Amino acid sequence: MSNPIDSKITLEIIDRMKLAKIGDYKKWETIIKKINKKQVLNPEELEYYSNLTRIYKNSTITSRTKIYHTKLSSEDEKPPCKECGEDSSYYCNMNDQYFCNIHVVGHDKNEI
Repeated sequence: MSNPIDSKITLEIIDRMKLAKIGDYKKWETIIKKINKKQVLNPEELEYYSNLTRIYKNSTITSRTKIYHTKLSSEDEKPPCKECGEDSSYYCNMNDQYFCNIHVVGHDKNEI
């Protein structure tokens, strides 16, 4: 059975996520070690990787854009809103937090 992921590209993406301080550093390190040792990632690690990278798949991480909020799709995990605890609808890539429809607007004074 062949490896279903391209190790080089996957490691590049994880490095960018780590530099941008997106996700859990310890989880990234565990995934990197497994990839370098050519071990198979368990389902939880694959889900963690795919959930975070799906948010960024249409964006470039090389520079900050003025679009800070990404609407979550029906397949995305819906963590609680930072403000009220209800299911979130948006992810803010500026501060790595989730917000519902009500609280997504105006939560950060640095946003334009």
